[in-house]
Amino acid sequence: MALEITDSNFEEVVLKSDKPVLIDFWAEWCGPCRMVGPLVDEIATEYEGKAVVGKVNVDNNPDISVRYGIRNIPALLFFKNGEIVDKQIGAVPKSVLAEKLDKQLS
Repeated sequence: MALEITDSNFEEVVLKSDKPVLIDFWAEWCGPCRMVGPLVDEIATEYEGKAVVGKVNVDNNPDISVRYGIRNIPALLFFKNGEIVDKQIGAVPKSVLAEKLDKQLS
């Protein structure tokens, strides 16, 4: 299961992580987000111990969303060493997300 990332824990969980991080920016009312959500949870389980995988509810955490210019959801950002290294906007197959995360692990 993906971690719940909030405005208050973002810096500690994401920016200070020593592992690659995948963050799913989503909202309950977003249809494509509901398709991507279960895939992100599967990736969280599969990459446990290798990467941090979390979700940010954009309605409940506006600070992070504004900080990273999130205008379309689902938006998936990949962080390494506190910096954005890749991103994916919109619903995509799990294999696309896994491939992007694998690149950050090498």
